[in-house]
Amino acid sequence: MNRQHLTCVDDFEDEAKQKLSYGALDYYSKGVKKLELTLKDSRKAFSRYRLRPRIFQYRLPRNLSTTVLGEKIKIPIGVSPTALHALAHITKEKGTAEAAHAHGTVMILSSVANTDIKELRQKASTGLLWMQTYFFKTPAVTESIIRKAERAGFKAIVVTIDSSGLQIRHNKASGTLKSCDYEAARTDLSVVNIENSSMQASLYRSVEEINNSHATAEDILWLKSFTKLPVVVKGVLNASTAKRAASLGVDGILVSAHGGRQLDGAPAPIDALPEVVEAVRGSGVEVYMDGGIRTGTDVLKALALGARAVFIGRPVLWGLAVDGSKGVKEVLQILKEELDLAMTLSGVGDVQSVPRSVVVHESEFLASKL
Repeated sequence: MNRQHLTCVDDFEDEAKQKLSYGALDYYSKGVKKLELTLKDSRKAFSRYRLRPRIFQYRLPRNLSTTVLGEKIKIPIGVSPTALHALAHITKEKGTAEAAHAHGTVMILSSVANTDIKELRQKASTGLLWMQTYFFKTPAVTESIIRKAERAGFKAIVVTIDSSGLQIRHNKASGTLKSCDYEAARTDLSVVNIENSSMQASLYRSVEEINNSHATAEDILWLKSFTKLPVVVKGVLNASTAKRAASLGVDGILVSAHGGRQLDGAPAPIDALPEVVEAVRGSGVEVYMDGGIRTGTDVLKALALGARAVFIGRPVLWGLAVDGSKGVKEVLQILKEELDLAMTLSGVGDVQSVPRSVVVHESEFLASKL
């Protein structure tokens, strides 16, 4: 396949829109209700931060590798948990895992995946895998997923804490798991790690279990009581939640707005990142970010604002839809090359020590010019 015209992440999105069915595209791409404030602002927010190049700090070679929870990754760009990869490509989450492993980075497997946890580990036998879960309405479902991940050698548990109810979308038949009924004849859409039954039954069970789920301090302590794996909480957008999470003994925080699919009007993750980083400074809790990242300069800005690494969701789905594992590899390669160039032009030599002074909010930058 000749893809010379695909030179940035947005190109892959455009190409994916030509390949995905209407229902799959709707489910992957939409946010909450008609306004989609958080979805749109998560991308727009990056333009509010300006890079300030340090010309006399230019150096070669550059180091793009870092560590997450003590495990080395070759690039500071991981794969966020996203559901139902079978909608994008026949290889499902296995194609995504292959691409992440090829780039030496971490993949977070969604609990609402179409690939069995054990099967994914067999495909990516030495890849770095983390397992996402919710505090499902039925605690036994949560524990079962974690136990499977432990047995399969996953290295961390990522628990999503901002999904106490599934939002109604701009079209009630749109953008939810139930909207996948148009694919009812397919057998590969079963959410196998929650209920290994028919496609429709497993999707409905997923909706039922996530809806009206909860996330409390007691839930975090309960989770930590039976797993020795590091725990990362996903969905933190303010200092108070970050401090509370740190006090409960979590190992990492993923600053995230759930792709703009939950509370509309919540802040863009890049805007929330600095206060979360400051809130847990000195605690040993690692901070990551996802939401709105489409370019290497976006990655650099997040690193400068304190993220140890970033994660991408929709760009992975676009790559997968375009050409399976190869498409995801290309998306990651584009971001890697763009980050490397941004570091060169900004005078940054190491992703583990990006100076805060490299980035400034436009309000400060413009005020200094008045």
